[in-house]
Amino acid sequence: MERTTRLVWDLPVRVTHWLLVISVSGAYLTSRFGTGMFKWHRYCGYTVLILVTFRIVWGLVGTRHARFENFLRSPRHAIEYLWKLRSTSVSLASVGHNPLGGWSVVAMLALLIAQAGTGLFANDDIISTGPFFGWVSHALSNALTMYHHVIFNALEALLGAHVLMIAFYGYVRKVNLLTPMVTGCKPAALVAEPEEIHGSRVFLALGIIAVLGGALAAALFFAPAASLSIF
Repeated sequence: MERTTRLVWDLPVRVTHWLLVISVSGAYLTSRFGTGMFKWHRYCGYTVLILVTFRIVWGLVGTRHARFENFLRSPRHAIEYLWKLRSTSVSLASVGHNPLGGWSVVAMLALLIAQAGTGLFANDDIISTGPFFGWVSHALSNALTMYHHVIFNALEALLGAHVLMIAFYGYVRKVNLLTPMVTGCKPAALVAEPEEIHGSRVFLALGIIAVLGGALAAALFFAPAASLSIF
């Protein structure tokens, strides 16, 4: 029987994608409900930090279409692809990330790791601090807190553009980007047989996550105690 779909996105890529959606949303919501939710804001930030770091490592050692070398093209290719969006006669389908999407992934990862990283040293000028506040001066913490807010604004704009592009592809160009990020598969007509992946390297992914989680746990354990209070 002829196959109708082929596997493109491995399980670690898909799980990381949706866990980032949940943890970033959680970080945003918990930041809006005062200091009472700060503990959960921290947990969301830790999750984002581990997931993004994992995705960067996975971009080097993961499956074919997860690797940066497979989907990062020159800026010229991205600009040319952006120009093609104007034409309804040009197919926008691609096996992995398209040239524009590839750079969007890199930008999103960079902003997310910067956001989570600055949050480790930030403070709210009332009582709550990031876990590594004790490793920097109060002045530097204030500067990193400012960057934490500025980066979030940039991240918010990029995430908004990401959602709009998914809607554009789906409703205007009739290219479904959501289903493949759930099932991992794309239509066989778009994926040549040699481009299909045949496994997800789940045990390798779990090993990387374990190492990253252990490193973060150790850093948190050895971080100097810190407090910030107006009282």
